[in-house]
Amino acid sequence: MPTPRVMVMHRIFFLLKKTLTPVTIMVIPHENLKSLNFKVPVLGILLSFLLLVVGAAQTYRLAVDGLQYSSLVEKVNYYTQQFAQWNSTVNALKETESDFRRIFSLNSKDQVLERIDTSYSGDIDIQNLMAEVQKSVEKIDEIKDYLRIQKDLYLATPKGHPVEGKISSPFGNRESPFTGIRTFHSGVDISASPGTPIRATADGVVSHSGWTQYSGYLVAIEHGCGFSTIYAHNKKNSVKVGQRVKRGEIIGYVGSSGKSTGPHVHYEVWEKGKSVNPQKYLQGRS
Repeated sequence: MPTPRVMVMHRIFFLLKKTLTPVTIMVIPHENLKSLNFKVPVLGILLSFLLLVVGAAQTYRLAVDGLQYSSLVEKVNYYTQQFAQWNSTVNALKETESDFRRIFSLNSKDQVLERIDTSYSGDIDIQNLMAEVQKSVEKIDEIKDYLRIQKDLYLATPKGHPVEGKISSPFGNRESPFTGIRTFHSGVDISASPGTPIRATADGVVSHSGWTQYSGYLVAIEHGCGFSTIYAHNKKNSVKVGQRVKRGEIIGYVGSSGKSTGPHVHYEVWEKGKSVNPQKYLQGRS
C-alpha cells in the first residue's frame, strides 16, 4: 500500500497533468472559409482569466482615482477664477483710492477743481459696490472652508508604512500561529528588527499608550474624520495619552511584547468604527 506522501505526489502529478491538458478552441467563419483550431492548455486559460480580472480591478481603481482628482481640479479652477475676479476688484479700488488721495493732497479748492477729471460718464453705486464686496468675502470664506475640510481629511487619512519591513501576516482570515485554528486577523503584521522606530501614519491624538495582555505595549491614535490606527507588540512606547502627533513622528519602537512569535508591528486601520484592510493605506510615505 502506497504511503501518504506517495499518494500526495500522485495527486500533484495528476493535477499538473490536468492543467497541462490542451483544450481545442475552434473558430468557424460565417463564409465558406476554413475553420481555425487552437490548442490551449487549461492552465493558460485560467491564467488568462486571472489576468483579465486583475486588469479590470486595476482599471476600475484608476478610474475612481481619476474621477476624484478631476473633481478636485474643477474646484481649484473654479476658486482660481473667483480669486482672479476678487483681485481685479481690489486693484481697481486701490487705483481709485490712489487717485483720490493724489487729488485731495492739493493745497486749494481751485487746484482740485482744475486737476480733477470729470470725463467719466458712469456712476458709482456705493450700495452695489458694498454688496459685491460682501459676495467676494463670502466666496473667500467658502473657499477657506472647502480647503480646511480637504486639508483635515488629508492629514487624518493614514498613509504609508508605520515601519520599514516586510508584511509577514496579511489582513483577514488566517490560521492562528498559536492554536492552528482559522481566526480573523484585524490588521497586518510587519516584520522589522527590534528597536526600529515606529511612526504615526497620520496626524492625530494618542488615545491609548500602555500595556495590554495580548498585544503587549500598544499605541492607539485618533485621527478624526472617522479614522484611527493601532500599533501593537512594541518594545516600548514613546508617546503619552492626550499627546498630539504628526504623520511621520516616532511613537514607539519595534519589539515582541505580549503574545507574539517574533519582532514585528501589528498595524490596524479603523474607519468609521470598523477595522479595514490597511493595504490600500500603505501606499506612499508616512
